[in-house]
Amino acid sequence: MLTKRIIPCLDCDLALPEGRVVKGIEFQRITYAGIPWELAREYDKQGADELVFLDITASHERRETMAHVIAKTASNVFIPLTVGGGIRSVEDARRMFNAGADKVSINTAALLRHELVNDVARIFGSQACVVAIDAKRRYLQNAAEVKAATEAGRALIETPEGACWFECSYYGGRKFTGVDAVQWSKEVEERGAGEILLTSMDRDGTKDGFDLALTQAVCDRVNIPVIASGGCGLPVHMKAVFERTDASAALAASIFHYKEYTIQEVKRYLRENEVHVRV
Repeated sequence: MLTKRIIPCLDCDLALPEGRVVKGIEFQRITYAGIPWELAREYDKQGADELVFLDITASHERRETMAHVIAKTASNVFIPLTVGGGIRSVEDARRMFNAGADKVSINTAALLRHELVNDVARIFGSQACVVAIDAKRRYLQNAAEVKAATEAGRALIETPEGACWFECSYYGGRKFTGVDAVQWSKEVEERGAGEILLTSMDRDGTKDGFDLALTQAVCDRVNIPVIASGGCGLPVHMKAVFERTDASAALAASIFHYKEYTIQEVKRYLRENEVHVRV
């Protein structure tokens, strides 16, 4: 049986030359959490399976700053590194790979130009191409809305809170696309993506647990690994996402950044509850 992966996420604000890790709630209300490579080194020691770096500033003039952060991290950390935020072209991806990244994560640019997924997968390999999907629930209030969503080709998902579909956002959650996140996940797999980083905007930073309905809806429709993201506040939330969905990995930030739990503590809890993890 394949082991489940535990992945800390480092959201990087590159306004400062050395960068800094921050955390928000529902993509807003940002607070400081630490220095990127220092946190990365600590998580490596604790037994993280991979690390994800996301440049939340994502401005062109700060690409070299992100490359510097990744190079400094890669020289001290020996687990896979995924880098996302502001990857708009094959050249941007190549710069991150040259700095030491193992994978790149693309979101906004892929939604604006779908062929970018094909290009990155073809040139660098599907295993190096991650597509990030930031999804928000859109509840359907009546039969007319259900009919309209069905006719528009939305994937309607039943949840305890009611029927909904999930809309993709881009530009760091500041704009919405009208694109169905579940359907988009199928398309990016067809275009060559090797993994999906799936974030619930409704749960991001809330510590209320992962959006299990969203996660399983995507897992049901693709055959590539899905990383569940958004809402992890307790080890039991990781247990739930692994027991009740087919997610391959769980991503978390706050519980690790603020030392609420160590990665070893989370993995010990998961093993005690018969979830297979690497130790």
